[in-house]
Amino acid sequence: MPVAPDRYELYCEEPDEHIDVAADEAPSGFVRRAARHFREQLAEAERERRRGGPQPGDPPRSFFGRVKARSLRWVAESIAEQRLLWQLRGRAAAAFVHPDDLTGNQARQLLRRSLVRDWERHRFWLIVDSLLGLGSILLVLVPGPNVIGYYFLFRIFGHYLSLRGARQGLTKTQWTLVASPPLTTLRSVVNDAPDARAATVGTVASTLRLQHLATFFERCATGQT
Repeated sequence: MPVAPDRYELYCEEPDEHIDVAADEAPSGFVRRAARHFREQLAEAERERRRGGPQPGDPPRSFFGRVKARSLRWVAESIAEQRLLWQLRGRAAAAFVHPDDLTGNQARQLLRRSLVRDWERHRFWLIVDSLLGLGSILLVLVPGPNVIGYYFLFRIFGHYLSLRGARQGLTKTQWTLVASPPLTTLRSVVNDAPDARAATVGTVASTLRLQHLATFFERCATGQT
């Protein structure tokens, strides 16, 4: 997806049931329990994101319930790029949709450059968050849930799965290139003000049948990722 005249971000959308961390991906014991907790929290975040807020007939939420719901939606939106890499794990084939004014060679170079960048970035943060996560173990002595520890566990598992997905995409996945005129249209408005481009972005999202494309595009185009 073009998010600036010379900058692109990988993006995909998948049904909730496809976003999972298989039980056999982690050894038994503490790591297995942490992986299950990660999977459950991610599924809850996805459900909250798709709800988009309180619905008619829902019981009123407490203050902490509202804070949790907003936090879950923020988490789900902020991991859109990682979600694509997670989906690449084990994928033997995938389609790479790109603006139709790029040649096949340009598109392949762009894809490889993006995956290499993501692999290096997630490797760096996996090391950093693993060290910080080890430090947070000391907080188990503090009464109450170890929120900071869970936060780092979430990030560690996320970066680990992203590394696996990026490696798969670079070394094993067979890519089919698909030229997309709507993505070329999207690039033509990246320099416009958000209000001025909103209708065009919405049309592109509708044409490509990507419900959350507009939200992700605005986050990237305004430098919030």
